Amino acid sequence: MQKIFILDFGSQYTQIIARRVREMNVFCEIVPFNKLPELTPDIRGVILSGSPFSVRWPNALRLDLNLVAGKVPLPGICYGAQLMADFYGGEVGHRRNASTAR
Repeated sequence: MQKIFILDFGSQYTQIIARRVREMNVFCEIVPFNKLPELTPDIRGVILSGSPFSVRWPNALRLDLNLVAGKVPLPGICYGAQLMADFYGGEVGHRRNASTAR
């Protein structure tokens, strides 16, 4: 059976993401971000959820992405995307209003 894990960073939308994956007839399990299960051959991907945090905050939740990256597809949603950008040296900044970004 194919499986997808969602690493939960505290997003209020994690359950909705899981429901959508399950609607595609794929087994999906939500696990805490710091409890990554062993990546067995039946794991087809890991989704990094959103969070009420920003990676720029000193108390931001962290995960060593080397545990997952390159082993399975790794999409990130909101905070998950921030985490990946920050981990790989990208810049995560404040969203600026287009009318003031001159």
